[in-house]
Amino acid sequence: MTAGASPARPGPPPVLALLAAAHGGPALAVGALAGLLALRGALDPIDAAGVTAAVLTGQLTIGWGNDLRDLARDRAVGRTDKPLVTEALPIGWVVRALVVAALACLVLSALAGWRSALVNVVLVVGAGHAYNVWLKATWWSWLPYASAFGTLPTVVTLAGPSPVWAPPWATGAGAALGVAAHLLNTLPDLADDERTGIRGLPHRIGERRSRLLAVVLLSAASPLALLGPAGPPPEWSWGVLALVAALVVPAYAAHGRAPFRAAVAIALLDVVALLVAAG
Repeated sequence: MTAGASPARPGPPPVLALLAAAHGGPALAVGALAGLLALRGALDPIDAAGVTAAVLTGQLTIGWGNDLRDLARDRAVGRTDKPLVTEALPIGWVVRALVVAALACLVLSALAGWRSALVNVVLVVGAGHAYNVWLKATWWSWLPYASAFGTLPTVVTLAGPSPVWAPPWATGAGAALGVAAHLLNTLPDLADDERTGIRGLPHRIGERRSRLLAVVLLSAASPLALLGPAGPPPEWSWGVLALVAALVVPAYAAHGRAPFRAAVAIALLDVVALLVAAG
């Protein structure tokens, strides 16, 4: 080490680096959504845990696939928040983790029944990888999010003792939340994406229109989720809608990752409200 040079900062522990490369926060949030939906669907504990694990492992493969696919682009724009870019994580580790998670996803999905497995593998996980490989840079970048979030309730309902497709209000609410999350999650990276040739829907319509569209979708999703089930809504549903309205403000006005986190919070709030109402 040369005189006066500061010592190298240690990287994150391997487990945390792997989680970061898998986009662990969003993956865990989607897994939590699946778990809450499984509880609401009255699955027995083993089936509920299996469906939740199937969804979570699938989401991990999407995150790792994304960072592997985008490695050259992330290096070009100097993404120091990516463990693969900083070399805090060997590429081989991510490849092996992706393969293990993919196999686990296939096995766990199959245990939930072929109908649920088909929806999870094709319309949820498959949609995420289609986004990574191709749709991310097209007008259709929103479609994988609509597919994955819109069919997530169906992954759960098809795993039950009487397999059925989720009701239209649940599919619509999930799709709206998914597209809103896509719009808001992309905003901090618009400039870097443009520099490396990525032009999905948010890039093509611009930041302001992306925020407005996301707010419209978030504002529509919660009434669908809370007022869609049969019977009169509980009185406290209006309080939940008031909280959602408060979270819409940072979704529109905040910067960085805060808008995306607000969208995730709204999704979790909606599902928790459904769970309490069903109880």
